[in-house]
Amino acid sequence: MRSLTPLTLALFVLVPPAPLSAARNDSGGSKRLLQGPMVGTVTPHSITLWARISGPYSFQVLIDNHPDMPDPRKSEAVQARKEDDFTVRLTVDDLQPGTRYYYHVLVEGWYPKYMSNRLPFQVKTAPATGEPVRFTLGFGSCSRVREDLHQPIWKQVQQANPDLFFWLGDNIYGDSLHIEAMADEYRSQRQVPTLQPVNWSIPQLATWDDHDYALNDHDRENPVKEMALKVFKQYWANPAYGLPDLPGVFFSYQYGGVDFFFLDCRYYRDPNTMPDGPGKTFLGKEQLEWLKDQLRVSQSPFKVIVSGSGFTSVKGHGGDSWASALYERDQILQFIREDEISGVVILSGDTHKGELNCLPESQNGGYDIYELVSSPLGQATSVNIQRQIPEVFVRRHFTDAPNFGYIIFDMTRDDPTLRFNLIDIYGFLGYPWFEVKASELVNGQHTWPDKIDRKEKARRDAGGYPDYQID
Repeated sequence: MRSLTPLTLALFVLVPPAPLSAARNDSGGSKRLLQGPMVGTVTPHSITLWARISGPYSFQVLIDNHPDMPDPRKSEAVQARKEDDFTVRLTVDDLQPGTRYYYHVLVEGWYPKYMSNRLPFQVKTAPATGEPVRFTLGFGSCSRVREDLHQPIWKQVQQANPDLFFWLGDNIYGDSLHIEAMADEYRSQRQVPTLQPVNWSIPQLATWDDHDYALNDHDRENPVKEMALKVFKQYWANPAYGLPDLPGVFFSYQYGGVDFFFLDCRYYRDPNTMPDGPGKTFLGKEQLEWLKDQLRVSQSPFKVIVSGSGFTSVKGHGGDSWASALYERDQILQFIREDEISGVVILSGDTHKGELNCLPESQNGGYDIYELVSSPLGQATSVNIQRQIPEVFVRRHFTDAPNFGYIIFDMTRDDPTLRFNLIDIYGFLGYPWFEVKASELVNGQHTWPDKIDRKEKARRDAGGYPDYQID
C-alpha cells in the first residue's frame, strides 16, 4: 500500500474524496446513524459491528490496517429494516488475527451526516487460535440511564481499555411489557456520551437479567419473553442466541485461550417462590445439559461461566438469585467436581455492589470456585449485606461507588493466571489485587484461606455478618 505524507493524511481525513462525501438529503431526510457504531463479536478473522440507521438504508464500512487508510476495503452492505427498528449487524471477514484495524462507516454508500470529518474508528481482532496471550476483560451490570444520565464509569473503562467488555444483565431498565418502551431504553443507553468511545473500539457481548427481560424478578412466566428476546437480538451483536431449536440468550465464546459460557437465567427459570428441589429449574433442562457438554469439551485452563444472577445462597429462598434454585446450582457444582472439570470461575452481577466470593467446594472434595461480581455501572450502590456462610466473602463488599470488574488473563505463563479487581468512577481500585492460578482450580486444592482478606477472615471466624450490616 502507498504511504501518505502528513499533509495528504490531514486532507484525506478532513476532506473525504468526492464519491464518499457526506450523505445527501432526499425526501426521506438525512441518511445517518442514530446510534453506534458499536463493536460486537470479534474473532481472529472477523469483526461484527452494530448500528442503528435513520431509515431503511444500507450500511457498510471502509476498513484498513493502516491508520491513514491508504487503500481501504469496502465491505458488503447490509440493509436496515423497519421491522428491526432500523438496527443492523455487519460482519467483516477475512481479517488477520490480533491486528488493529481502522474503519469508517457508510450509509447508502456515503459518509453519514456529522461523521464525514472525523478520524477513523479502530478495533482489534481476536488473537490467533492457540496462541498464548495476555489480555484484559472488563465487565459490569445494572446500568439505569434514567438514574445516571452521565455514567462516568465509561471514562474509566475507556482509560483501562480492556480487550473485551461483558454486560452481565440489567443493561437497561426496560421494566415494561411493551416493545416500544424497551427499545427506547436501549436507544437512551446507547446515546450516553461517555459510552461512545467504548462502543466504537471495545468488543462487547451481553447476557440479560430481569430488567432487560421485562419486569422485576421476571421468570419463564413473562408473557412477553419472545418480544424481549427479539429486542435483545436487535440491540446486541453476540455470536449466537441460544440454539437453533432452543431460544434464549445463552452462547459460548472463545478469546485468547479462555472459554466463556454465557447463561440465560431468565427464559426458562421457574418462579423464585416455587419450592426448591428436583422439580425446580433455573436454566431449563436443555440449557443445563448444554452447559455441561460445553464444560466437558473445553480444554481451556479457565472456563468462565457468565451469569446475570449471583451464585451464592445469601439471598435465601425466594431471593432473586441462584439462592432460589440451590438444588440445580449444587447439581452443577457436583458435576464440576465428579467430572473433574478444572478451571471454573464465575462472573455475575445484579447486586448493586462489587463482590469477590468463594464457593468452598474444596470441603466436598472439589476445589474452591471463585465468583467475581461487579455492579452497578450506572446508579446508586447498595449497602445491603447478608450472612455469607457457607460461602466465603474473600474481600469486603464494595459499596463506595459505581464500578466495573477488570480481569487480566495471562495465558503465556506455564501456569496461567487470572488477576481481578474493581475500578470505580474515580479510577481507584476496590481491593488489593486478587490472583488465582489455573493449577489452583483442580480437585483437592483448598485455596481461599490464603486469599481471604484478614478482616473478612476474622468476621467469618466470628460467625459472619449480621444481616443488613456494613462498617
